Amino acid sequence: MGKTGVLLVNLGTPDSPATADVRKYLVEFLNDKRVIDIPALQRKLLVNFVIAPTRAPKSAAQYKEIWTKEGSPLLIYSEKLRSKLQKHMGSEYVVELAMRYQKPSLKNAIDKLASNSAVEKLIVVPLYPHYASSSTGSTIEKVMELLKEKEVIPHTTIVGPFFNNQGYIDAFAKIILKQFTIAEYDHFLFSYHGLPERHIMKGSAQCGMNCKLGDCCNTLTTTNYHCYRAECFETTRLLVKALNLKEGSYTSTFQSRLGRDPWIKPYTDKVIEELAKKDVKKILAFSPAFVADCLETLYEIRFEYNRLFQEHGGTHLHLAESLNDKDEWVKALSTIIIG
Repeated sequence: MGKTGVLLVNLGTPDSPATADVRKYLVEFLNDKRVIDIPALQRKLLVNFVIAPTRAPKSAAQYKEIWTKEGSPLLIYSEKLRSKLQKHMGSEYVVELAMRYQKPSLKNAIDKLASNSAVEKLIVVPLYPHYASSSTGSTIEKVMELLKEKEVIPHTTIVGPFFNNQGYIDAFAKIILKQFTIAEYDHFLFSYHGLPERHIMKGSAQCGMNCKLGDCCNTLTTTNYHCYRAECFETTRLLVKALNLKEGSYTSTFQSRLGRDPWIKPYTDKVIEELAKKDVKKILAFSPAFVADCLETLYEIRFEYNRLFQEHGGTHLHLAESLNDKDEWVKALSTIIIG
């Protein structure tokens, strides 16, 4: 019997917090047609000559705030997860890690697995709980593009979104409850990465969902199962149940807006301001869209949103640590992979 290759794929990170490396990362990331879905020439001009040059210095300063002696938190946690997962799954599996953008490269990881004569099957695991064309879709497309160049393509399976997988939910809840006492907080914030509204509408049109970006996302059905916003709300409902939170004590929001086009609502920063003005003093924030802590959690939520909350009258906004390389997540991920 041959072995099964497991390819873990996360989004990516700059090689260093230096402005040049951050700019290189942004250029690759934002030039992806699934990330900024406008005509190619327009996208290239916008990214290469407007967004990257102006955003890189600011982003570099933010990366410096979260960078560790070991390097990028996202990469360090992902590498530790790969190592623990390899040990947990045993010698029948060969576990590799890649980033959709930058290093370790997706091409090198696929080359390594494809050249291993012992690997008969391949399981690709996009490490994004919720489906979005700009993350899961982009990763699948790139994997297929690289595999089609191979003379021998192994039997390949792609793990789908796991936003409602009970193992993922339970792992997240257990890790949170180990860190915090729920009763100490006034409100709970589930902050997910945002998307332009047009991304949701394009997917909706393809699947015949006729999404209104309103109450239709409040219940997950067979018709909106692939809607990112509906998937996020479903994750919140499941975590609320696992954490035994009271109705009215939590809000689902979306962060990390870019540009002037409308993004899916409600916006995290606006909700934080409103909660502070309503005399909410202590917030516990979760970020279930990320399985590893990164710039969006460690800087945007922990620093920027905490500061925003305090400026409007709040006392503390605490960030719950992500799944990272916790044993609960390693076990849950192995069951997601095996199916």
